[in-house]
Amino acid sequence: MKLCRFQPLEFSAQNVSRTPRDIRPASHSGIIEGDLVHEISGDLTESRERTGRAWPLDTVKLLPPSRPSKIVCVGRNYADHAAEMGDPPPKEPLIFMKPPSSIIAPEEPIVIPPISHRVDHEGELAVIIGRRCARLRDNEDVAPYILGYTCLNDVTARDIQKSEVQYTRAKGFDTFCPFGPVLVTALNPSGTSVETFVNGIRKQSGNTSEMIFSIGVIIRWIAQVMTLEPGDLIATGTPAGISSLSPGDVVEVAVGGVGTLRNPVVGPNSSS
Repeated sequence: MKLCRFQPLEFSAQNVSRTPRDIRPASHSGIIEGDLVHEISGDLTESRERTGRAWPLDTVKLLPPSRPSKIVCVGRNYADHAAEMGDPPPKEPLIFMKPPSSIIAPEEPIVIPPISHRVDHEGELAVIIGRRCARLRDNEDVAPYILGYTCLNDVTARDIQKSEVQYTRAKGFDTFCPFGPVLVTALNPSGTSVETFVNGIRKQSGNTSEMIFSIGVIIRWIAQVMTLEPGDLIATGTPAGISSLSPGDVVEVAVGGVGTLRNPVVGPNSSS
């Protein structure tokens, strides 16, 4: 099943005379079937009862498919990416966080900050949590806690990352966490392709079978430290092939069985 959060595009026409600060566009939850989005009542983590309303897919704006209280990322979870960074593979999952303020929707622009001279893409499979999860047993099945899977771009100011011990500033800029476009509830997360394209040229090509730590290990590891809430987002790591982004680029993260997350890149002074 493909789930989403969305806004009907008709919203813009209805509010053309109002400024963005004056308005708070309503978001809806939906199920995508073919070329239609069927609205459901409540949140994606709830019963998903249909309201009877539907929109053609090309008449809605897809939003990030969850509203996480936190975004937990796993670093160096592919040996080839660790090697290209000049680091050994970690012996335990290496986790860090991105702030929710870094989230943007599909098709929204990634903004290059003026204080960075090297901003990279990192295409990843992401997991969205479906129910509260804490202090799991060592071999406990994590499947009941997973709502679904999506695409994520862990955009990184690489020069800042290399200059500091921790990753918060390099990973936390506004617009540095695009994810979506949909949430897929049924996926084999241990054998899924992860690719990134910049201006149509493939830069990253990996498979989740190459991850050092499985999704089960990752979720149990994180849950030892912090309670995961419904909607929380876990980025599972990126394969080798990272490269820099420049204003005017278009970056796409494609995850097999999920879809493609597409975002343009703009400079700090862009009016986009």
